[in-house]
Amino acid sequence: MRPPIVPFRQFVLKVASRCDLACDHCYVYEHADTSWRGRPVVMSDETAVRAADRIAEHAAEHRIQTTHVVFHGGEPLLAGIERLRRFARTLRRAVEGVCDLDLRIHTNGVLLSRAFCDMFADEDVKVGVSIDGDRVANDRHRLYANGRSSYDQVIRAITLLRDHYPHLYAGLLCTIDVRNDPIAVYEALVALRPPRVDFLLPHATWDTPPLRPAGRDTAYADWLITVHDRWRADGRPVPVRMFESIILTASGGDSQTESLGLRPSDLVVIETDGSYEQADSLKTSFDGAPATGYDVFRHSLNEAAGHPGFAARQGGLDSLSEECRRCPLVASCGGGLYAHRYRTGSGFANPSVYCADLFRLISHLVAYERRRPATPVHRLPVATVDAMASGSVTSDDVALLRAPQLSRARLAARRAATVVADEESWSVLVDAERADRAALDDLLSHPYVRAWAARCAAVDPSSLTTADTGHLAAVAAVAAVRTGLAVKVTVPVVQDFIHLPALGRMRAAGEDRADVEAHDGSFAVRVGGRWHSEDSGLWEPVRLVGGAGIRLLLDDVDPYRDCYGLPVEDRLSAETAAGWDEVVRAALDLLTDDQRAAMRDGLRVLTPLSASATGATGATSRAAYGAIALPLGAGPETAARLLAEHFHRAQLGALLDLLDLAGGDANHERLLCDAYGLLSVAALLGEEERARLTTTVGRISDAPLPAAGHRFAAKLAEAVTRLPLPAGSRPE
Repeated sequence: MRPPIVPFRQFVLKVASRCDLACDHCYVYEHADTSWRGRPVVMSDETAVRAADRIAEHAAEHRIQTTHVVFHGGEPLLAGIERLRRFARTLRRAVEGVCDLDLRIHTNGVLLSRAFCDMFADEDVKVGVSIDGDRVANDRHRLYANGRSSYDQVIRAITLLRDHYPHLYAGLLCTIDVRNDPIAVYEALVALRPPRVDFLLPHATWDTPPLRPAGRDTAYADWLITVHDRWRADGRPVPVRMFESIILTASGGDSQTESLGLRPSDLVVIETDGSYEQADSLKTSFDGAPATGYDVFRHSLNEAAGHPGFAARQGGLDSLSEECRRCPLVASCGGGLYAHRYRTGSGFANPSVYCADLFRLISHLVAYERRRPATPVHRLPVATVDAMASGSVTSDDVALLRAPQLSRARLAARRAATVVADEESWSVLVDAERADRAALDDLLSHPYVRAWAARCAAVDPSSLTTADTGHLAAVAAVAAVRTGLAVKVTVPVVQDFIHLPALGRMRAAGEDRADVEAHDGSFAVRVGGRWHSEDSGLWEPVRLVGGAGIRLLLDDVDPYRDCYGLPVEDRLSAETAAGWDEVVRAALDLLTDDQRAAMRDGLRVLTPLSASATGATGATSRAAYGAIALPLGAGPETAARLLAEHFHRAQLGALLDLLDLAGGDANHERLLCDAYGLLSVAALLGEEERARLTTTVGRISDAPLPAAGHRFAAKLAEAVTRLPLPAGSRPE
């Protein structure tokens, strides 16, 4: 019986089959395959329409959620602006209502212009650019036919993308030449601030092996290891697909590139004449290697997927040579790029011609990660930072800030667990992560779990109380409840209560400790020799408040909610809590739709400040992202203003966790937060507060800030100058 096909999810459309450069390492024009000579120079509209219909048909049949299409060549920009626009629209029309479309173009950059970028912005086409490093490295291969350098044109193109169209900037592709200085290449690429870098091994086979300087059997591994170690020392300033794929596959994840790992290939090439081909890296093997004999006019993509050439790349471990199957690193290597295995006589049933390099590189990275495990590195697009500096925060901005905040929460929990050294509770968290990572992440991101973890990590361990060290067990108990585990843990009783973060507290007067048993998503607590569930009168749950599509936790019981430097209110009576719910509901109704959308994604908890906090106007804490403390007696209008102001302060705090805007100066950070909070409610400010905002922004602008801080301050100042005059005031 024929095995089921692996559906295609990645499509390379060869929209042009000629190039304006003459790179001597090009696999299309400088290797074994010569099929390009007989193909149309550009893809016709008829072929593009037929290809789009085939892609949509395939996506519908296999219920594919996202289809990835890359315009390629030759040099795809030679197809021209209007032709590429038509192709993009043809694809989007075809897949509309069927699947999402991730549309990209990969170019050498020399023809890229504002006109092209404007069209790509209109049609939502991301742009990747090939560059081999600094001028010396790039000019070794990427030249015009007359030998002239392309470097200046490529740098101009990348600068245009980076500075004026950052939302289109997809990354850089660099082909390795071991004669180039690896650090010079790395520094040149990082200086261009790409969203991602792809390093490619130059295409080679056992018949035409790669350049190897005398005596250097692992020259490519040595080159890449030099780059990797510098990259790690720099804090991983930019994602590198090869390195991240090795790290992911070594820990059981999926590779991000077809050249590594065991994931079946799901890529097909559609040539300018409509022919279906296998990955065009096969052009390095022998003339006609990628051909299938199928095309968009006569054959469906299902028929193409049944071709033996595609099937050979979808068998995982079973499709590899015996030597590869025995290798301990096969899960990461995957035999290397399929084309690099070719040898006359045995075809592709061989290890990669880069086998020794891949073994050394993967071994080095795996050993490095074991010694110094990486923490996630997050980057924000420049356009997002600039938009935030204007004084408003959108739900998209919050989504970009949430991921690094989750990383910080996980890291804080790990550090706290190291200090507390409660291996039994930590093992429960590990089991919970295996059962439902999303549920555990949600718990670790709870603001007051983070506040507890931050306290444990920040102080001398000898100063931690029994309540501090025992709280890890309480977190573990809630993790078990959230993920359905069956466990029993012992938690401390603190001021007559056991506390279960994000759930509530149970009265346990007269006890020092209490057992918590979790089972099937519920729990019971043993107090005074009896088991009490959440139906017990001893249980005080965290309540919900809010409206307008936003439900927030009213947390007036968590012992780590006192992280604001202000006294917080203890458990509210049912009547007071109901009144506060009405105030919060009315306050949310007074906010704009955009403000509510952002809060829906970035606000989880409200905590009432004590009435004894005289003059308090609300508060946030960098250690408790997602929570706001508000004065208990505020009315709806005041609460609405404070919600908006402190929510924006919290988002700026999250930004400051990622980006040094204040040069490490706490006073400058405070001024930034003050100004940012006021700017978010500028329409409500009187003349005195408006003057304070202007003065504060002026002080920030005059401060000795880093470059990013000066840029942010300048955008803030621009936003202030654009503010309308306060109601009732007159221009002088």
